[in-house]
Amino acid sequence: MDASVIVVGAGPVGLSLAINLGRAGVKTILLERNPEPQFLPKMERCNARSMEMFRRIGLSQKIREAGLRADCPMDVFVVEDLTKPALLEEKHPSIKTFQENIKDCNDLSMPLEPYQLISQYTLEPLLKAEAETLESVDVRFDYEFVEFEQSERGVTVRCQDSDGKSRTLAALFLVGCDGGSSPIRKQLGIKLHGEGGILELQQALFHCEDLFDRLPHGNGPGQGRHYHRADTEHTFLIMQDSTKHWSLHATVPDAEAMKRKFEEIVGFPIEYELLSCAPWRQNLLLAERYREGRVFLAGDSVHLVIPTGGLGMNTGVGDAFDLAWKLIGTLKGWGGPELLDSYEIERRQVGDRNVGASRYANLGRLKWRSIATEEIFSGTDTGESTKQILIQVADSEQRKGNRMIGAELGYRYVDSPCIDNIPGGPEHRVGEYHPNVWPGSRLPHCWLDDGVALQDLLPETYILLSLGNKSLDTTNLSESFEVLGAPVTAVHIESERVRDLYGCDLLVLRPDMHIVWRGTDVPQKSSEIVSIATGHGRLD
Repeated sequence: MDASVIVVGAGPVGLSLAINLGRAGVKTILLERNPEPQFLPKMERCNARSMEMFRRIGLSQKIREAGLRADCPMDVFVVEDLTKPALLEEKHPSIKTFQENIKDCNDLSMPLEPYQLISQYTLEPLLKAEAETLESVDVRFDYEFVEFEQSERGVTVRCQDSDGKSRTLAALFLVGCDGGSSPIRKQLGIKLHGEGGILELQQALFHCEDLFDRLPHGNGPGQGRHYHRADTEHTFLIMQDSTKHWSLHATVPDAEAMKRKFEEIVGFPIEYELLSCAPWRQNLLLAERYREGRVFLAGDSVHLVIPTGGLGMNTGVGDAFDLAWKLIGTLKGWGGPELLDSYEIERRQVGDRNVGASRYANLGRLKWRSIATEEIFSGTDTGESTKQILIQVADSEQRKGNRMIGAELGYRYVDSPCIDNIPGGPEHRVGEYHPNVWPGSRLPHCWLDDGVALQDLLPETYILLSLGNKSLDTTNLSESFEVLGAPVTAVHIESERVRDLYGCDLLVLRPDMHIVWRGTDVPQKSSEIVSIATGHGRLD
Protein backbone atom coordinates (compact mmCIF):
# COMPACT_ATOMS: atom_id res chain seq x y z
CA MET A 1 0.00 0.00 0.00
CA ASP A 2 1.23 3.49 -0.86
CA ALA A 3 -0.93 5.06 1.85
CA SER A 4 -3.80 4.35 4.21
CA VAL A 5 -5.94 7.10 2.67
CA ILE A 6 -5.84 8.89 -0.68
CA VAL A 7 -7.63 12.25 -0.73
CA VAL A 8 -8.46 13.82 -4.10
CA GLY A 9 -8.91 17.59 -4.10
CA ALA A 10 -6.84 20.12 -2.14
CA GLY A 11 -9.45 22.73 -1.41
CA PRO A 12 -10.23 23.62 2.22
CA VAL A 13 -12.13 20.34 2.69
CA GLY A 14 -9.45 17.99 1.33
CA LEU A 15 -6.69 19.89 3.11
CA SER A 16 -8.59 19.85 6.43
CA LEU A 17 -9.09 16.10 6.09
CA ALA A 18 -5.43 15.49 5.25
CA ILE A 19 -4.24 17.61 8.18
CA ASN A 20 -6.47 15.77 10.63
CA LEU A 21 -5.31 12.40 9.34
CA GLY A 22 -1.68 13.47 9.30
CA ARG A 23 -1.75 14.74 12.87
CA ALA A 24 -2.79 11.21 13.91
CA GLY A 25 0.08 9.66 11.96
CA VAL A 26 -2.14 8.22 9.23
CA LYS A 27 -0.20 7.93 5.97
CA THR A 28 -2.12 10.07 3.51
CA ILE A 29 -1.61 11.09 -0.12
CA LEU A 30 -3.35 14.29 -1.20
CA LEU A 31 -3.80 14.73 -4.97
CA GLU A 32 -4.65 18.05 -6.60
CA ARG A 33 -4.92 18.64 -10.35
CA ASN A 34 -3.91 22.31 -10.23
CA PRO A 35 -0.19 23.13 -10.01
CA GLU A 36 -0.81 25.52 -7.10
CA PRO A 37 -3.72 27.01 -5.12
CA GLN A 38 -5.82 29.20 -7.40
CA PHE A 39 -6.18 32.96 -6.87
CA LEU A 40 -9.93 32.95 -7.46
CA PRO A 41 -12.78 34.28 -5.32
CA LYS A 42 -14.87 31.53 -3.77
CA MET A 43 -15.73 31.33 -0.06
CA GLU A 44 -14.83 34.31 2.11
CA ARG A 45 -15.80 33.39 5.66
CA CYS A 46 -15.06 30.62 8.15
CA ASN A 47 -18.06 30.47 10.43
CA ALA A 48 -17.98 30.07 14.20
CA ARG A 49 -18.19 26.28 14.21
CA SER A 50 -15.41 25.91 11.63
CA MET A 51 -13.21 28.20 13.72
CA GLU A 52 -13.90 26.06 16.81
CA MET A 53 -12.79 22.99 14.88
CA PHE A 54 -9.69 24.72 13.56
CA ARG A 55 -8.91 25.81 17.12
CA ARG A 56 -8.85 22.16 18.21
CA ILE A 57 -6.03 21.46 15.78
CA GLY A 58 -4.12 24.64 16.59
CA LEU A 59 -4.96 26.66 13.48
CA SER A 60 -7.53 29.27 14.53
CA GLN A 61 -4.98 31.95 15.41
CA LYS A 62 -3.00 31.39 12.20
CA ILE A 63 -6.22 31.77 10.22
CA ARG A 64 -7.06 35.01 12.03
CA GLU A 65 -3.60 36.42 11.40
CA ALA A 66 -3.92 35.64 7.68
CA GLY A 67 -7.49 36.93 7.33
CA LEU A 68 -9.30 40.23 7.73
CA ARG A 69 -8.02 42.35 10.59
CA ALA A 70 -10.16 42.15 13.71
CA ASP A 71 -11.32 45.78 13.86
CA CYS A 72 -12.93 45.91 10.40
CA PRO A 73 -16.70 46.38 10.22
CA MET A 74 -18.71 43.39 9.04
CA ASP A 75 -21.91 45.25 8.14
CA VAL A 76 -24.14 44.38 5.17
CA PHE A 77 -25.86 47.01 3.02
CA VAL A 78 -28.47 47.34 0.29
CA VAL A 79 -27.49 50.33 -1.82
CA GLU A 80 -27.94 52.29 -5.03
CA ASP A 81 -24.21 53.00 -5.04
CA LEU A 82 -21.47 53.68 -2.49
CA THR A 83 -21.88 57.47 -2.60
CA LYS A 84 -25.47 57.54 -1.36
CA PRO A 85 -27.07 56.64 1.98
CA ALA A 86 -27.78 52.93 2.28
CA LEU A 87 -31.31 51.78 1.64
CA LEU A 88 -30.80 49.16 4.33
CA GLU A 89 -27.99 48.67 6.85
CA GLU A 90 -27.58 45.36 8.64
CA LYS A 91 -25.20 45.66 11.59
CA HIS A 92 -22.78 42.84 12.44
CA PRO A 93 -20.01 43.00 15.04
CA SER A 94 -16.38 43.16 14.00
CA ILE A 95 -14.30 40.14 14.97
CA LYS A 96 -12.82 42.14 17.83
CA THR A 97 -16.25 43.12 19.16
CA PHE A 98 -17.50 39.55 18.74
CA GLN A 99 -14.52 38.27 20.74
CA GLU A 100 -15.26 40.76 23.51
CA ASN A 101 -18.91 39.69 23.57
CA ILE A 102 -17.88 36.04 23.87
CA LYS A 103 -15.47 36.87 26.68
CA ASP A 104 -18.30 38.52 28.64
CA CYS A 105 -20.81 35.70 28.02
CA ASN A 106 -21.59 33.72 31.18
CA ASP A 107 -24.06 31.24 29.75
CA LEU A 108 -23.84 28.68 26.90
CA SER A 109 -25.35 30.82 24.17
CA MET A 110 -22.23 31.83 22.23
CA PRO A 111 -19.51 29.94 20.37
CA LEU A 112 -15.95 29.83 21.66
CA GLU A 113 -14.71 31.38 18.41
CA PRO A 114 -16.34 34.11 16.30
CA TYR A 115 -16.42 34.00 12.54
CA GLN A 116 -13.38 35.00 10.50
CA LEU A 117 -13.47 36.65 7.10
CA ILE A 118 -10.73 34.96 5.06
CA SER A 119 -10.76 34.48 1.31
CA GLN A 120 -10.40 30.93 0.02
CA TYR A 121 -7.32 31.96 -1.96
CA THR A 122 -5.74 32.94 1.38
CA LEU A 123 -6.95 29.93 3.36
CA GLU A 124 -5.85 27.26 0.89
CA PRO A 125 -2.11 28.15 0.85
CA LEU A 126 -2.17 28.34 4.67
CA LEU A 127 -3.68 24.87 4.98
CA LYS A 128 -1.39 23.52 2.26
CA ALA A 129 1.68 24.75 4.16
CA GLU A 130 0.34 23.13 7.33
CA ALA A 131 -0.25 19.79 5.59
CA GLU A 132 3.26 19.86 4.14
CA THR A 133 4.77 20.02 7.65
CA LEU A 134 3.28 16.62 8.50
CA GLU A 135 5.58 13.69 7.79
CA SER A 136 2.71 11.29 7.15
CA VAL A 137 1.06 13.54 4.52
CA ASP A 138 2.31 13.49 0.93
CA VAL A 139 0.93 16.59 -0.83
CA ARG A 140 1.02 16.23 -4.61
CA PHE A 141 -0.15 19.22 -6.66
CA ASP A 142 -0.27 18.93 -10.46
CA TYR A 143 -1.53 15.35 -10.14
CA GLU A 144 -4.82 14.74 -11.91
CA PHE A 145 -7.12 11.94 -10.81
CA VAL A 146 -8.18 9.67 -13.71
CA GLU A 147 -10.05 6.70 -12.27
CA PHE A 148 -10.14 4.17 -9.43
CA GLU A 149 -10.90 0.54 -8.74
CA GLN A 150 -11.92 -0.85 -5.37
CA SER A 151 -12.06 -4.31 -3.83
CA GLU A 152 -12.67 -5.75 -0.39
CA ARG A 153 -9.01 -5.09 0.44
CA GLY A 154 -8.46 -1.56 -0.81
CA VAL A 155 -8.61 1.05 -3.54
CA THR A 156 -6.33 1.58 -6.54
CA VAL A 157 -6.16 5.07 -8.03
CA ARG A 158 -4.80 5.98 -11.44
CA CYS A 159 -3.62 9.55 -11.90
CA GLN A 160 -1.38 11.63 -14.17
CA ASP A 161 1.59 13.53 -12.85
CA SER A 162 2.87 16.93 -14.00
CA ASP A 163 4.72 15.30 -16.91
CA GLY A 164 1.58 13.55 -18.11
CA LYS A 165 2.83 10.14 -16.99
CA SER A 166 0.27 7.67 -15.70
CA ARG A 167 0.79 6.55 -12.11
CA THR A 168 -1.02 4.00 -9.97
CA LEU A 169 -1.41 4.39 -6.21
CA ALA A 170 -2.93 1.98 -3.71
CA ALA A 171 -4.61 2.72 -0.36
CA LEU A 172 -7.15 1.30 2.01
CA PHE A 173 -9.58 4.20 1.53
CA LEU A 174 -10.27 6.93 -1.04
CA VAL A 175 -12.00 10.24 -0.31
CA GLY A 176 -13.30 12.50 -3.06
CA CYS A 177 -13.12 16.15 -2.05
CA ASP A 178 -13.08 16.98 -5.74
CA GLY A 179 -15.82 19.56 -6.09
CA GLY A 180 -19.27 19.87 -7.61
CA SER A 181 -18.31 18.11 -10.84
CA SER A 182 -16.60 15.31 -8.84
CA PRO A 183 -15.18 12.65 -11.19
CA ILE A 184 -15.17 10.21 -8.26
CA ARG A 185 -18.88 10.73 -7.60
CA LYS A 186 -19.60 10.33 -11.30
CA GLN A 187 -17.61 7.09 -11.51
CA LEU A 188 -19.62 5.76 -8.58
CA GLY A 189 -22.83 6.65 -10.42
CA ILE A 190 -24.08 8.68 -7.45
CA LYS A 191 -26.62 11.29 -8.52
CA LEU A 192 -27.28 14.78 -7.20
CA HIS A 193 -30.90 15.72 -6.49
CA GLY A 194 -32.47 19.12 -6.07
CA GLU A 195 -32.47 22.37 -8.04
CA GLY A 196 -29.67 22.95 -10.55
CA GLY A 197 -28.86 25.99 -12.67
CA ILE A 198 -31.19 28.30 -10.73
CA LEU A 199 -29.44 31.46 -11.89
CA GLU A 200 -26.31 32.12 -13.96
CA LEU A 201 -24.06 35.01 -12.99
CA GLN A 202 -20.60 36.31 -13.72
CA GLN A 203 -18.14 36.41 -10.83
CA ALA A 204 -15.26 38.87 -11.11
CA LEU A 205 -12.31 39.66 -8.88
CA PHE A 206 -11.08 43.26 -8.81
CA HIS A 207 -8.00 44.80 -7.25
CA CYS A 208 -8.71 48.30 -5.98
CA GLU A 209 -6.07 49.72 -3.67
CA ASP A 210 -8.05 52.69 -2.33
CA LEU A 211 -11.73 51.72 -2.33
CA PHE A 212 -12.01 50.53 1.27
CA ASP A 213 -10.36 53.66 2.67
CA ARG A 214 -12.39 55.94 0.40
CA LEU A 215 -15.80 54.48 1.26
CA PRO A 216 -17.87 57.53 2.26
CA HIS A 217 -18.79 57.72 5.94
CA GLY A 218 -21.13 60.70 5.48
CA ASN A 219 -23.64 60.30 2.70
CA GLY A 220 -22.44 56.83 1.72
CA PRO A 221 -23.08 53.55 3.55
CA GLY A 222 -19.58 53.43 5.04
CA GLN A 223 -17.24 50.50 5.49
CA GLY A 224 -18.69 47.01 5.54
CA ARG A 225 -18.47 43.51 4.13
CA HIS A 226 -21.32 43.10 1.60
CA TYR A 227 -23.01 45.62 -0.69
CA HIS A 228 -26.15 44.51 -2.57
CA ARG A 229 -27.16 46.87 -5.37
CA ALA A 230 -30.94 47.09 -5.69
CA ASP A 231 -30.99 46.50 -9.44
CA THR A 232 -32.36 43.92 -11.86
CA GLU A 233 -28.94 42.25 -12.44
CA HIS A 234 -28.49 40.91 -8.90
CA THR A 235 -25.32 43.02 -8.45
CA PHE A 236 -23.50 42.08 -5.26
CA LEU A 237 -20.09 43.47 -4.14
CA ILE A 238 -18.05 41.57 -1.53
CA MET A 239 -14.98 42.84 0.31
CA GLN A 240 -12.18 40.27 0.49
CA ASP A 241 -9.80 39.76 3.42
CA SER A 242 -7.09 42.17 2.23
CA THR A 243 -9.61 45.04 1.86
CA LYS A 244 -7.78 45.62 -1.45
CA HIS A 245 -9.65 42.96 -3.42
CA TRP A 246 -13.35 42.87 -4.18
CA SER A 247 -15.48 40.20 -5.80
CA LEU A 248 -18.56 41.14 -7.78
CA HIS A 249 -21.51 39.05 -8.92
CA ALA A 250 -24.06 40.09 -11.55
CA THR A 251 -26.27 38.57 -14.24
CA VAL A 252 -24.48 40.26 -17.13
CA PRO A 253 -22.88 38.62 -20.19
CA ASP A 254 -19.14 39.28 -19.97
CA ALA A 255 -16.11 40.92 -18.35
CA GLU A 256 -16.70 44.33 -19.95
CA ALA A 257 -20.21 44.42 -18.54
CA MET A 258 -18.79 43.48 -15.13
CA LYS A 259 -16.46 46.48 -15.28
CA ARG A 260 -19.44 48.73 -15.93
CA LYS A 261 -21.33 47.13 -13.02
CA PHE A 262 -18.35 47.68 -10.73
CA GLU A 263 -18.25 51.36 -11.70
CA GLU A 264 -22.03 51.67 -11.21
CA ILE A 265 -22.03 50.26 -7.68
CA VAL A 266 -18.94 52.22 -6.61
CA GLY A 267 -20.41 55.45 -7.95
CA PHE A 268 -17.25 57.57 -8.00
CA PRO A 269 -14.11 57.48 -10.16
CA ILE A 270 -11.41 55.14 -8.85
CA GLU A 271 -8.54 53.15 -10.29
CA TYR A 272 -9.05 49.40 -10.39
CA GLU A 273 -7.86 46.26 -12.17
CA LEU A 274 -10.01 43.31 -13.25
CA LEU A 275 -8.08 40.16 -12.27
CA SER A 276 -10.51 37.43 -13.33
CA CYS A 277 -14.04 36.90 -14.56
CA ALA A 278 -15.96 33.69 -15.12
CA PRO A 279 -19.58 32.50 -15.12
CA TRP A 280 -21.08 30.33 -12.39
CA ARG A 281 -24.46 28.81 -11.69
CA GLN A 282 -26.45 28.69 -8.49
CA ASN A 283 -27.33 25.17 -7.38
CA LEU A 284 -29.14 23.57 -4.46
CA LEU A 285 -28.16 19.92 -4.77
CA LEU A 286 -27.56 16.95 -2.47
CA ALA A 287 -26.00 13.58 -3.29
CA GLU A 288 -28.10 10.49 -2.79
CA ARG A 289 -25.15 8.78 -1.05
CA TYR A 290 -21.89 9.88 0.61
CA ARG A 291 -20.15 6.52 0.41
CA GLU A 292 -19.76 3.34 -1.55
CA GLY A 293 -17.55 0.65 -0.03
CA ARG A 294 -14.10 2.08 0.65
CA VAL A 295 -14.78 5.31 -1.24
CA PHE A 296 -16.16 8.39 0.54
CA LEU A 297 -17.27 11.82 -0.68
CA ALA A 298 -17.10 15.14 1.16
CA GLY A 299 -17.68 18.84 0.55
CA ASP A 300 -19.05 20.15 -2.75
CA SER A 301 -18.91 16.68 -4.26
CA VAL A 302 -22.01 15.83 -2.19
CA HIS A 303 -23.70 19.15 -1.43
CA LEU A 304 -23.94 22.31 -3.51
CA VAL A 305 -25.50 25.39 -1.98
CA ILE A 306 -25.93 29.03 -2.92
CA PRO A 307 -23.34 31.11 -1.02
CA THR A 308 -26.13 33.02 0.73
CA GLY A 309 -25.73 32.04 4.38
CA GLY A 310 -22.11 30.91 4.09
CA LEU A 311 -22.86 27.19 4.42
CA GLY A 312 -20.87 25.77 1.50
CA MET A 313 -17.24 25.42 2.51
CA ASN A 314 -18.15 25.39 6.19
CA THR A 315 -20.39 22.35 5.77
CA GLY A 316 -17.54 20.66 3.90
CA VAL A 317 -15.08 21.37 6.69
CA GLY A 318 -17.55 19.73 9.07
CA ASP A 319 -17.59 16.69 6.76
CA ALA A 320 -13.78 16.54 6.84
CA PHE A 321 -13.45 16.71 10.62
CA ASP A 322 -16.19 14.11 11.10
CA LEU A 323 -14.78 11.65 8.59
CA ALA A 324 -11.20 12.10 9.80
CA TRP A 325 -11.65 10.80 13.34
CA LYS A 326 -13.77 7.91 12.10
CA LEU A 327 -11.13 6.86 9.58
CA ILE A 328 -8.50 7.18 12.30
CA GLY A 329 -10.49 4.96 14.67
CA THR A 330 -11.02 2.36 11.96
CA LEU A 331 -7.37 2.33 10.87
CA LYS A 332 -6.11 2.13 14.46
CA GLY A 333 -8.36 -0.87 15.08
CA TRP A 334 -10.68 0.37 17.80
CA GLY A 335 -13.53 1.52 15.55
CA GLY A 336 -16.35 -0.89 14.84
CA PRO A 337 -18.12 -1.26 11.47
CA GLU A 338 -20.79 1.27 12.38
CA LEU A 339 -18.21 4.02 12.93
CA LEU A 340 -17.65 4.60 9.21
CA ASP A 341 -21.32 3.85 8.50
CA SER A 342 -22.22 6.78 10.74
CA TYR A 343 -20.41 9.28 8.48
CA GLU A 344 -23.10 9.31 5.81
CA ILE A 345 -25.94 9.03 8.34
CA GLU A 346 -24.69 12.06 10.28
CA ARG A 347 -23.28 14.32 7.63
CA ARG A 348 -25.93 13.79 4.95
CA GLN A 349 -28.65 15.00 7.30
CA VAL A 350 -26.56 18.12 7.97
CA GLY A 351 -26.04 18.57 4.23
CA ASP A 352 -29.77 18.22 3.65
CA ARG A 353 -30.61 20.77 6.34
CA ASN A 354 -28.00 23.22 5.07
CA VAL A 355 -29.19 22.96 1.47
CA GLY A 356 -32.62 23.82 2.88
CA ALA A 357 -31.19 26.70 4.91
CA SER A 358 -29.45 28.06 1.82
CA ARG A 359 -32.72 27.81 -0.12
CA TYR A 360 -34.52 29.69 2.69
CA ALA A 361 -31.92 32.48 2.64
CA ASN A 362 -31.90 32.72 -1.15
CA LEU A 363 -35.68 32.94 -1.35
CA GLY A 364 -35.48 35.87 1.05
CA ARG A 365 -33.00 37.63 -1.18
CA LEU A 366 -34.99 36.88 -4.34
CA LYS A 367 -38.15 38.20 -2.72
CA TRP A 368 -36.83 41.72 -2.24
CA ARG A 369 -34.85 41.66 -5.48
CA SER A 370 -38.00 40.80 -7.42
CA ILE A 371 -39.35 44.23 -6.52
CA ALA A 372 -36.42 46.08 -8.13
CA THR A 373 -37.19 47.71 -11.48
CA GLU A 374 -35.26 49.87 -13.93
CA GLU A 375 -37.23 52.83 -12.60
CA ILE A 376 -36.31 52.43 -8.93
CA PHE A 377 -33.62 55.13 -8.99
CA SER A 378 -35.31 57.41 -11.53
CA GLY A 379 -36.55 59.93 -9.00
CA THR A 380 -40.15 59.54 -10.19
CA ASP A 381 -43.05 59.05 -7.79
CA THR A 382 -43.49 55.49 -9.06
CA GLY A 383 -39.80 54.74 -8.66
CA GLU A 384 -39.73 56.19 -5.16
CA SER A 385 -42.82 54.23 -4.14
CA THR A 386 -41.26 50.99 -5.44
CA LYS A 387 -38.04 51.77 -3.60
CA GLN A 388 -39.85 52.17 -0.29
CA ILE A 389 -41.64 48.86 -0.75
CA LEU A 390 -38.31 47.20 -1.57
CA ILE A 391 -36.71 48.61 1.58
CA GLN A 392 -39.58 47.35 3.72
CA VAL A 393 -39.38 43.83 2.28
CA ALA A 394 -35.57 43.73 2.37
CA ASP A 395 -35.58 44.73 6.03
CA SER A 396 -37.08 41.33 6.77
CA GLU A 397 -36.00 39.10 3.90
CA GLN A 398 -32.36 40.11 3.39
CA ARG A 399 -31.50 39.38 7.02
CA LYS A 400 -32.33 35.69 6.59
CA GLY A 401 -29.03 35.08 4.82
CA ASN A 402 -26.99 36.34 7.75
CA ARG A 403 -28.91 34.57 10.50
CA MET A 404 -27.45 31.08 10.33
CA ILE A 405 -26.21 30.61 13.89
CA GLY A 406 -28.62 27.71 14.43
CA ALA A 407 -27.32 25.94 11.33
CA GLU A 408 -23.74 26.61 12.43
CA LEU A 409 -23.90 25.57 16.10
CA GLY A 410 -27.24 23.88 16.65
CA TYR A 411 -27.06 20.88 14.35
CA ARG A 412 -27.67 17.57 16.10
CA TYR A 413 -26.97 14.10 14.75
CA VAL A 414 -30.27 12.21 14.78
CA ASP A 415 -30.53 8.40 14.68
CA SER A 416 -26.78 7.95 14.43
CA PRO A 417 -25.48 4.49 15.35
CA CYS A 418 -22.69 6.21 17.32
CA ILE A 419 -25.05 8.19 19.58
CA ASP A 420 -27.21 6.85 22.41
CA ASN A 421 -30.35 8.16 20.77
CA ILE A 422 -33.34 9.00 22.90
CA PRO A 423 -36.77 10.03 21.61
CA GLY A 424 -37.55 13.68 21.09
CA GLY A 425 -35.00 16.41 21.21
CA PRO A 426 -34.92 20.14 20.50
CA GLU A 427 -36.19 21.46 17.20
CA HIS A 428 -33.60 22.27 14.57
CA ARG A 429 -33.69 26.01 13.87
CA VAL A 430 -31.66 27.79 11.21
CA GLY A 431 -31.57 31.31 12.60
CA GLU A 432 -31.58 30.65 16.34
CA TYR A 433 -29.20 28.75 18.58
CA HIS A 434 -30.59 27.19 21.75
CA PRO A 435 -27.73 25.47 23.59
CA ASN A 436 -28.46 21.97 24.84
CA VAL A 437 -26.76 18.72 25.80
CA TRP A 438 -29.16 16.39 24.01
CA PRO A 439 -27.33 13.31 22.66
CA GLY A 440 -26.02 14.11 19.19
CA SER A 441 -25.50 17.82 19.86
CA ARG A 442 -22.21 19.69 19.96
CA LEU A 443 -21.04 20.47 23.49
CA PRO A 444 -21.86 24.16 24.06
CA HIS A 445 -18.96 26.47 24.90
CA CYS A 446 -18.57 27.46 28.56
CA TRP A 447 -16.03 29.57 30.45
CA LEU A 448 -14.80 27.90 33.64
CA ASP A 449 -14.46 29.74 36.94
CA ASP A 450 -10.79 30.51 36.20
CA GLY A 451 -11.58 31.97 32.77
CA VAL A 452 -10.37 28.95 30.80
CA ALA A 453 -12.58 27.62 28.00
CA LEU A 454 -13.88 24.14 28.78
CA GLN A 455 -13.32 23.08 25.16
CA ASP A 456 -9.59 23.81 25.57
CA LEU A 457 -9.34 21.18 28.30
CA LEU A 458 -10.78 18.44 26.14
CA PRO A 459 -8.22 16.46 24.10
CA GLU A 460 -9.07 14.73 20.81
CA THR A 461 -10.17 11.55 22.56
CA TYR A 462 -13.40 10.24 24.01
CA ILE A 463 -14.17 12.33 27.08
CA LEU A 464 -15.83 11.35 30.35
CA LEU A 465 -16.83 14.81 31.57
CA SER A 466 -18.05 14.90 35.16
CA LEU A 467 -19.37 18.16 36.59
CA GLY A 468 -19.97 19.60 40.04
CA ASN A 469 -19.23 18.18 43.45
CA LYS A 470 -20.90 14.83 42.93
CA SER A 471 -18.36 12.01 43.12
CA LEU A 472 -18.78 9.67 40.17
CA ASP A 473 -16.74 6.54 39.56
CA THR A 474 -16.15 6.33 35.81
CA THR A 475 -13.62 3.49 36.04
CA ASN A 476 -15.83 0.98 34.25
CA LEU A 477 -16.42 3.41 31.39
CA SER A 478 -12.70 4.11 31.05
CA GLU A 479 -11.81 0.42 31.15
CA SER A 480 -14.41 -0.41 28.50
CA PHE A 481 -12.83 2.12 26.12
CA GLU A 482 -9.33 0.88 26.98
CA VAL A 483 -10.23 -2.75 26.29
CA LEU A 484 -11.09 -1.73 22.73
CA GLY A 485 -7.93 0.36 22.46
CA ALA A 486 -9.94 3.56 22.07
CA PRO A 487 -8.38 6.73 23.53
CA VAL A 488 -10.30 8.09 26.52
CA THR A 489 -9.77 10.91 29.01
CA ALA A 490 -11.63 11.55 32.26
CA VAL A 491 -12.11 15.26 32.96
CA HIS A 492 -13.68 16.55 36.18
CA ILE A 493 -14.86 20.14 36.59
CA GLU A 494 -15.61 20.85 40.23
CA SER A 495 -17.97 23.75 39.71
CA GLU A 496 -21.64 23.79 40.62
CA ARG A 497 -22.14 26.80 38.36
CA VAL A 498 -20.89 24.87 35.34
CA ARG A 499 -22.85 21.79 36.38
CA ASP A 500 -26.04 23.85 36.58
CA LEU A 501 -25.41 25.37 33.15
CA TYR A 502 -25.19 21.93 31.54
CA GLY A 503 -27.90 20.42 33.76
CA CYS A 504 -26.29 17.02 34.26
CA ASP A 505 -23.48 15.36 36.19
CA LEU A 506 -21.84 13.27 33.48
CA LEU A 507 -21.39 13.65 29.74
CA VAL A 508 -19.78 11.07 27.46
CA LEU A 509 -18.29 12.93 24.49
CA ARG A 510 -16.81 11.77 21.21
CA PRO A 511 -13.49 13.15 19.88
CA ASP A 512 -15.48 15.71 17.85
CA MET A 513 -17.16 17.03 21.05
CA HIS A 514 -20.58 15.69 20.11
CA ILE A 515 -22.50 14.15 23.00
CA VAL A 516 -22.97 10.38 23.07
CA TRP A 517 -24.75 10.16 26.41
CA ARG A 518 -25.69 12.41 29.32
CA GLY A 519 -27.08 11.72 32.79
CA THR A 520 -26.98 12.35 36.52
CA ASP A 521 -25.07 9.17 37.33
CA VAL A 522 -22.82 6.66 35.62
CA PRO A 523 -24.79 4.72 32.96
CA GLN A 524 -25.99 1.33 34.16
CA LYS A 525 -24.75 -0.32 30.97
CA SER A 526 -21.37 1.34 30.63
CA SER A 527 -20.04 -1.24 28.19
CA GLU A 528 -23.00 -0.70 25.86
CA ILE A 529 -22.50 3.09 25.79
CA VAL A 530 -18.85 2.52 24.89
CA SER A 531 -19.81 -0.03 22.23
CA ILE A 532 -22.23 2.46 20.66
CA ALA A 533 -19.74 5.34 20.82
CA THR A 534 -17.02 3.37 19.06
CA GLY A 535 -19.21 1.96 16.32
CA HIS A 536 -19.55 -1.59 17.61
CA GLY A 537 -23.31 -1.28 18.07
CA ARG A 538 -25.69 -2.09 20.88
CA LEU A 539 -25.00 -5.20 22.91
CA ASP A 540 -27.50 -8.05 22.76
